[in-house]
Amino acid sequence: MATKITISPILSSENVCKEIHDSWGSLNHLVPSLASLSGLQRKQIREEYMTMYGEDLLLHLRNTHRNQTEVSAEICAAAALSMLILNPNERDAIVSREALEQSDINYKALIEIFVGRKSSHVALIQQAYQTRFRRLLDQDIITIEPPNPYKKILMALAASHKAHHADVSQHIAKCDARRLYQTGEGRSGAVDESVVLEILSKRSISQLKQTFSCYKLIYGHNYTKSFKTDNHGEFGEALKTVVKCIYNPPKYYAKTLYASLKGKTTDKGALARVMVSRAEVDMDEIQRVFRKKYGIELKDAICENIPSGDYRDFLVALATKTTNLA
Repeated sequence: MATKITISPILSSENVCKEIHDSWGSLNHLVPSLASLSGLQRKQIREEYMTMYGEDLLLHLRNTHRNQTEVSAEICAAAALSMLILNPNERDAIVSREALEQSDINYKALIEIFVGRKSSHVALIQQAYQTRFRRLLDQDIITIEPPNPYKKILMALAASHKAHHADVSQHIAKCDARRLYQTGEGRSGAVDESVVLEILSKRSISQLKQTFSCYKLIYGHNYTKSFKTDNHGEFGEALKTVVKCIYNPPKYYAKTLYASLKGKTTDKGALARVMVSRAEVDMDEIQRVFRKKYGIELKDAICENIPSGDYRDFLVALATKTTNLA
């Protein structure tokens, strides 16, 4: 029996479930209400909704606007709420599958998962992927055609998550930083892909982050700085995305959100994906970086660039919640 959780002094979990069930035509105020809950609270409400109505809450949200033919704010809100209510492993499994099924594979979405999740979570994501789609995530990445730099990097990161890593080593970080320099900007020509892929496949994300920190300490600039002036080709561009996501996640996500809000990216799902996945991880830090870099609060940027409605209310609710919810 699930432990009862008090949602708020006003709204009990039973009332929330009832209001959701009665909201076939509109999500209205339920959008910010659900978005403001913690992951544990949403899990409890999903279980209670099933007990009360014998239906998965996700199916309700997905079917609420099933008969509408045009993409509207309500459809976007329902889709985003569906993402939010899923447990993180299910959500990442679905995001991975959708990324792989696009005509132009969404490599950024895949990179964010393999870089931004602990190894133990990646294993659970792979299990959820196999359970839901009867396929192996690693195998689907291996069979990507045609071969490209992102595929090589994703395969290396997948291998890294399977290895057992010790605590972060400063010595290894310094050695790896020097190897990256010697096989990159420290010589003429493009970066040595084999060395980079070897390091990516054998080091944890925390270890890689330390390596890039050591690189900046030793050489006085970020590892990706040389990519801006030298011709590193497609591999260099892919590597730059990965390194930025590893080295400074809040800055990476702040830039991703800004590009999405301003329509400067073809990654249409990035806005909801990032807001949902980072809401209870580092949204406070992302907002701090966003404010410093662009001179505006994230919630204000959302209000300026997203039409009023359920979807905007949902995004604002995520932007204003704290990241220390369980």
